Amino acid sequence: MNQNSVFMEIAIQEARKALIFNEVPVGAVIVKDNKIIATAHNLKEFNNDPTCHAEILAIKKACKALNNWRLNDCSMYVTLEPCPMCAGAIIQSRIKNLYIGTFDDRSGACGSVLNIVQNDSLNHWVNVQWLYNKDCSLLLENFFKHKR
Repeated sequence: MNQNSVFMEIAIQEARKALIFNEVPVGAVIVKDNKIIATAHNLKEFNNDPTCHAEILAIKKACKALNNWRLNDCSMYVTLEPCPMCAGAIIQSRIKNLYIGTFDDRSGACGSVLNIVQNDSLNHWVNVQWLYNKDCSLLLENFFKHKR
């Protein structure tokens, strides 16, 4: 198993934790120098806070771990393509690499609907790699199938 697979598997474990709170199962992991510095999952419903997406929570933890708002040379692994809010936070925090498990054709902001993280008009460009992980897709499909 390569490193990308290992870190994405940890993001999937985080997404599964979100299910405990009846949250949309999204998980995020932030890595620097091949070491995990932050993990998080959605807590929007639990905290009654629309900003409590996995990516935002992971970025806050990573900033605290590094004692710096700049996450230079960090990589994020996330199970679902980030929304515009999260894509903006990824840009603002200067994350270098973004590994995405599955696309979001409704509100994805990393290439599906919009592409905020690779916009020449902004001050930072993120390297994006799509991992197309079946488990990421299935977690979301099953969650919404049971919701309806």
